[in-house]
Amino acid sequence: MCDSGGNPPLHVKSGRRSKRAAVSVKPSYEYGSPRYLLLCGLGGMLSCGLTHTAIVPLDLVKCRMQVDPGKYKGILSGFAVTVRDDGLRGLARGWAPTLLGYSMQGFFKFGLYEVFKIRYAELLGPEKAYEWRTGLYLAASASAEFFADMALAPMEAVKVRVQTQPGYARTLRAALPRMYGEEGLWAFYKGVAPLWMRQIPYTMMKFACFERTVEALYKYVVPKPQSQCTKAEQLAVTFVAGYIAGVFCAMVSHPADSVVSVLNKEKGSTALGVLRRLGFGGLWKGLFARILMIGTLTALQWFIYDSVKVYLKLPRPPVPQAPESFQKQK
Repeated sequence: MCDSGGNPPLHVKSGRRSKRAAVSVKPSYEYGSPRYLLLCGLGGMLSCGLTHTAIVPLDLVKCRMQVDPGKYKGILSGFAVTVRDDGLRGLARGWAPTLLGYSMQGFFKFGLYEVFKIRYAELLGPEKAYEWRTGLYLAASASAEFFADMALAPMEAVKVRVQTQPGYARTLRAALPRMYGEEGLWAFYKGVAPLWMRQIPYTMMKFACFERTVEALYKYVVPKPQSQCTKAEQLAVTFVAGYIAGVFCAMVSHPADSVVSVLNKEKGSTALGVLRRLGFGGLWKGLFARILMIGTLTALQWFIYDSVKVYLKLPRPPVPQAPESFQKQK
């Protein structure tokens, strides 16, 4: 859409652009081309893989608060207990499946979002694509996340098992064959349904809220048109909009995240059984840690993704404006 390159090919008015503006750089690839979409996937791979790996210590404590709230009562005490039991190295437990899993998820999440966004906009036409743009963002992101979670599920299952089940396995190499030997392929995909429950609402909020927040920031907050903003200024807007979107993402996805954590920890458990056992209060354990984690995570992901597009000189369309035919109808 905007600085993120996150909008469908809605009808936009180009306007006069500053020579120093970021959007004045000649794109290296045509918008919507296969190479463009692959590079968007690469940007998503870097943004998701790097950011999730960087916050493994916080994610580890959050997961342990969800599955063992009696021992891990809060963020600070959770860190203290982890360091006491496992040392500083224990805070990095699960980094390998995190890096692999979320890199794959990011590739499909961002790459397929661009694909579905373009295709859905073509089906709607310029007027409807603009009028229903929020719904378009929601549909495109939900479609992309459905496939992205299939790529994430195996490594997510390994990560949670390594982080939350004491004595099971300390590394990816140890956990992977043991899980397969004990439960077969089901061990890696039994959490995909609750993963959809967690990730699809999260991603819908992540993309739609981000897109509309960027649009609002340029309209009401930024004192000059987007076309006159420098690359640094546009990246700053990206970061702010990403953090705002991340707070809402954390709230809508947290209950399902609690179920996924317990489900992947316990052999033979079911999503419905975990849901009944946790109860309403248990579903919200660790919410503050998740808001802190996801807010920062989402902002950094959008910042990295947009920075990759700037570095590779990929097309970054301006914020959408109503096509002339739509304005005449009004």
